[in-house]
Parts: sequence; C-alpha cells; structure tokens
Amino acid sequence: MAPLVDARGVIFDLDGTLVDSLDDIAAHLNGALADRGLPERTRDEVRAWVGHGAEQLIVRAVPNADEVAPVLARFRARYRDRPMIATRVYDGLGPVLDAIAPGRALAVLSNKPHELTVAIAEQVLARWRFAVVSGQRPERPHKPDPGAALRALDPTEFPTT
Repeated sequence: MAPLVDARGVIFDLDGTLVDSLDDIAAHLNGALADRGLPERTRDEVRAWVGHGAEQLIVRAVPNADEVAPVLARFRARYRDRPMIATRVYDGLGPVLDAIAPGRALAVLSNKPHELTVAIAEQVLARWRFAVVSGQRPERPHKPDPGAALRALDPTEFPTT
C-alpha cells in the first residue's frame, strides 16, 4: 500500500519544497551585505547555506561574528519590505498538490518568520486550501525540533495567523 493513500494530512516545508525562493533569499542577503560594505555571495553559496533559518545563513555569509547582528537586521528588514520578487511555486508542483489535496488537510511549516510565511503562502499557494500555515515564532519550537510539526497538527494550538 502506498504511504500517502491513508494520509489524512501532509505537512510541507515552504522554501525549497513548495516554492523556489532562492533568488529572493540571495537578493536580500546580498543587499544586506552590500549595505554593510561586505562582499556579495554567489547563488551556489546561498543554496548551500539555506535551510537552518536566517541567522545561520548570515553566520555563514559574513566574515566575522561582529557583523552577524547588523547584517541579520538588514536582511530581515529587506525581506519584510519585499518578501516576493521572484518566488514561485515549483514547475509541475500544481498538479501534484491538486492530486494530494482532496480529502487531506495540508499544512506549511517553515523556519521563515511567521508573518513572511503567511504572506508568501497567501500569494503563491492561494489555489490550495492549507489548514495551517506556520512560520518561526520566538515562543514556538522550530524545525528540526519535532515539537514544531506536532504543534502544527493542532490548529487551535498553532493558529494560521
């Protein structure tokens, strides 16, 4: 029996799973680095560093620890001001979600800040009904902590807005 046949719900990551946001992440990182007079990073470098949250991305991108806080603040401000430049649903994913969605609860769980996760999901994933859209919040566990996924299973505990 195929594992998805009996699944009542599916939790997806956002960046790199449902949406291709690498160019936006790289643009905001490089803008924040340039604001501080630091060298830009390549798309390949950024691709290798994403997946563990913005702070870890910045730690890897800056030459010294003294630059982490100011570059992180600029990166977050830039992303907040313009969360979507080139972000899009991956090619071919629409029909897959169309096939998975009927009869199942869908959820998004991201390490991207909650308000950005919701804004991006509202813009590019509106075609599908996601029961839960949750991003990183200071008072909540975040991936890879399994508590994040467990809380996402309970929409009253981890609401979408």
